[in-house]
Amino acid sequence: MSTLETEVTFRRRAEVSQELEAQFRSSSTDFILIQDHRTSKYKSLEQLEAVKPDNETIASCCMSYARSACRMKTLKKRLPIIEWLPKYNRNDAVGDLIAGFTVGLTVIPQGLAYSGVVGLPAESGLYGSFLGCFVYVLLGTCKDNTIGSTAVASLMTYQFAHGSWAHSVLLTFLTGIIEILMAIFKLGCLVEFVSGPVSAGFTSAVSLIVLTSQMKYILGVNSEGGSFLQSWISMLRDIENIRIWDSCLGFGCLALLLVIRSLSQLRIGPKEKSERSQLQRVLNEVIKFVGVTRNATVVIGATLVAMHLEANSMNPFRLTGYIPPGLPTVSLPNFTIEAQPANATAGIPAVPGETFLEMVHSLGYGLVIVPIIALLENVSVCKAFAKDKQIDVSQELFATGVANVATSLVSGYRSNGGLARSAVNNASGCRTNMSNLYIGIIVVLSISYLTEYFYFIPKAVLAAIIISAVVFQVQYQIVVPMWRSKRADLVPGLLAFITCLVLPLEIGIVVAIGANQLYILYHAARPRITLEQLETEHGIKFIKITPDRCLIFPSVEFVRNMVLKSGSKTTLPIVIDCTYIFAADFTAAKVISSMVEDFQQRQQKIIFFNLKPSVVSIFEGLKTKLVLCYNTHALSLELLPSAADNLSHSVDSLEAGNCAGDCGSMTSTSTLSLARL
Repeated sequence: MSTLETEVTFRRRAEVSQELEAQFRSSSTDFILIQDHRTSKYKSLEQLEAVKPDNETIASCCMSYARSACRMKTLKKRLPIIEWLPKYNRNDAVGDLIAGFTVGLTVIPQGLAYSGVVGLPAESGLYGSFLGCFVYVLLGTCKDNTIGSTAVASLMTYQFAHGSWAHSVLLTFLTGIIEILMAIFKLGCLVEFVSGPVSAGFTSAVSLIVLTSQMKYILGVNSEGGSFLQSWISMLRDIENIRIWDSCLGFGCLALLLVIRSLSQLRIGPKEKSERSQLQRVLNEVIKFVGVTRNATVVIGATLVAMHLEANSMNPFRLTGYIPPGLPTVSLPNFTIEAQPANATAGIPAVPGETFLEMVHSLGYGLVIVPIIALLENVSVCKAFAKDKQIDVSQELFATGVANVATSLVSGYRSNGGLARSAVNNASGCRTNMSNLYIGIIVVLSISYLTEYFYFIPKAVLAAIIISAVVFQVQYQIVVPMWRSKRADLVPGLLAFITCLVLPLEIGIVVAIGANQLYILYHAARPRITLEQLETEHGIKFIKITPDRCLIFPSVEFVRNMVLKSGSKTTLPIVIDCTYIFAADFTAAKVISSMVEDFQQRQQKIIFFNLKPSVVSIFEGLKTKLVLCYNTHALSLELLPSAADNLSHSVDSLEAGNCAGDCGSMTSTSTLSLARL
């Protein structure tokens, strides 16, 4: 049995506000009964009257906002270190120190390697890996998150800065400012417009693109082109110039890294830690430490071999080369580029001058895309380790923005939170954000005292480190669950994956996000409409139509056509159940007004059941003459019988009769049962 409302008892008020009744009588809409337990326009009018802005109210709001900003609760929210630092103890310090040292050994080779993805000197990756960590200690909300070079940030920087250090640093500075503004205006919700499938497709494509960009260092061939396919085509054309020793070293290190990663997941002894012996526990900790420090271990081993071969003039590998020692000077980014003539002797091409506006124009819509993608990456990291804690997206935006502004002051390029590096931080036992402090200190010490040894690091080893990290970011594992859950979601994911591989990355992600929004709009424009033929207990038949969502411009034409099509096939009254219509717009009001006129011309009754007062006010703006009903008693005993007895009965006469029956004092209850025919 399907019913409009089955065995529902409505409680009615003893008195009805005469003022409210007068307001409805003076409007263009027929009033049946507004005093319903689900809708109360009287209450809404009171609330609106109470919040009418005036000078005193505005001044009071400003003072309230100022007091709220100065409260200790707000200060702790915007400066999270105040919350956890007083509780910091010795165990926290030990855990953070171990985690910071472990992750620091991972950050150094990654920073050197990701510089090659950006097309910048090796030291630029190190410059972008320490000051952001210091800032995140003060402002970050996720203890496991670490700020530094990532595959996504590096590739996005290369796509928009095109290997120019000045443009890369300016991009870091401006996107940091934009992130701070996004945090102030609470625009973190923008990440919600990028669906999970699109994010997975984009991340997978970025992983393959970064992998491709590093293959040229392992193979020793030239790679040109701005897309995945173009890079592979250019490398295959130059394959006869492959460097055998670099290839052997690169693929050998890659295999070694993957083997160590797999072995590090093994555990000796029983599964329960309490049942293991002391020796087994020590061996498991050693295996775990070797696994998380595998990057540094491989780099140190390969560097020692290269140093020995270089000392004997037998080195066959391409090395990282000279890295200037010492910390970079603190200064603002270059907001202009001075023109420099070419030097034919040194092989240096001419550098054209650029003004600030020209530099911004060259960065293009990267100033918008990069912060959104960075937000998406940071939120993904926080969600992975948040467990049951709520994520403060605005605070994360603010922390990342300040971190990147600070990084730009030391000539570093874009830095984000990295999932792989944060996983190492978590596995190493970090307790608080203080682990970022130790990571930054280790990077600073390496820049100050170890750069002369970085000269001997083979480029093929750094490429192997990047490939071993990004290959596991290809999110193939979500395909099967998505296929089982909702196959249609594979379409935007595959589109994002393919377009980012075939087209330049910045165009691919714009196309994928745009197509996904069109996909969402299409579904919004096609609401599900339930059509039922019902009858009351008194034998009055009618058609009930129930849309399942709001009436807005993409969907209202579809709803109108369905209602007109259903109404044209019968002379029965049409009842539109508006229970799920919580909002409408001007376009919807205009279309519904036209539809009501069509029904009036053929003298067929159309009744809007349970239409929200907020939506009614929108329709009243166009003087639309609606017949409203908020009570099953009025629907079954007055509106439907009157429509059945005389389809030409005027709407004006209904107003007087219905209000006389429903607007008075009521103390009884009534029940309506409607059964499907």
